[in-house]
Amino acid sequence: MNLENQTGADVATMRWVGGTDGYLQMIDQTLLPMEFREIECRDVETVWEAIKKLRVRGAPAIGIAAAYGLVLALQTGSGSERPDFDQRLIEAATYLAESRPTAVNLFWALDRMQKLAERSPNLANSELHKLLLEEARLIEIEDLKMCHQIGEVGANLLSKGDGVLTHCNAGGLATSGGGTALAVFFEAARQGKGIHVYADETRPLLQGARLTTWELMQRNIPVTLISDSMAGWVMKEKKIQAVVTGADRIAANGDAANKIGTYSVALLASLHEIPFYIAAPSSTFDLSLESGEEIPIEERLPEEITNGFGKQTAPDGVDVYNPAFDVTPAKYIQGIITERGLIQPVTKEEVLRVLSSDPA
Repeated sequence: MNLENQTGADVATMRWVGGTDGYLQMIDQTLLPMEFREIECRDVETVWEAIKKLRVRGAPAIGIAAAYGLVLALQTGSGSERPDFDQRLIEAATYLAESRPTAVNLFWALDRMQKLAERSPNLANSELHKLLLEEARLIEIEDLKMCHQIGEVGANLLSKGDGVLTHCNAGGLATSGGGTALAVFFEAARQGKGIHVYADETRPLLQGARLTTWELMQRNIPVTLISDSMAGWVMKEKKIQAVVTGADRIAANGDAANKIGTYSVALLASLHEIPFYIAAPSSTFDLSLESGEEIPIEERLPEEITNGFGKQTAPDGVDVYNPAFDVTPAKYIQGIITERGLIQPVTKEEVLRVLSSDPA
């Protein structure tokens, strides 16, 4: 997705500059919306740090960054022999996989890159390096197309004048395109449906406040920011007709992991008889997991709660529990919006049927 920076120029959330000896440039999302700054990743360690520290975030964007991270890793330390090159690829993939444990797109992209190398055992190092860069670019291009398709599928679920709640950021900053959940809003707005988005702050790191509102305002889509604890009351006031969020990993039965607080929103939506939708690409599904009980949940540093954005708000020594994600059971999900169509009802059988079909 192209976003307008403070100078008025269009910039991409993330882009590769140059050939195999090039580098990855990305927006540092930890600084938004107060400061717009791009960083250059010239080695795999910088990509790992960017993923870990949420400079780049959102499951699809993490996968793209990891793919390019492998290209960076192979610029050095791969030796002159093919076995050395392959070993460096394995080591770099293992290293990047440790950056964040929940977003399945990270592992999907790394596995895709490694399988490409396995299918090309006779290529010279330099030729394989070029092929891997082309694959990383292809992952990015496919993601761009996926965002558009998700937007088209999801917009059909919204009616003119709907108020729609979202949680965290599942927009262009989380992908290479228009996002997943936000792509639905962008397309609905393009169709003239006049929707109004309510964005949860998304504590403790405020991705909703800092990023989602910023993206929607860039597109001139009406948006109202609320604190996480206000969602239930706003629903009771009948200002919300639908909820759409993204996801970081979805199990075979449709249970979906997303930013912490999503489960609470789903329960509130169910209580108020408001449809709750997940928007995510097929690459976010992990069919090796039977249910959400098996999804690994990342726990982040306590300082994100006790010293958020550099200001201490809790007493020294207090115990902190800081899971980054929660899991919404499939029974609370009205439908899952994918580039291959709408999964509804959300059952294992319907998940498999839709995922095996051609893109919408």
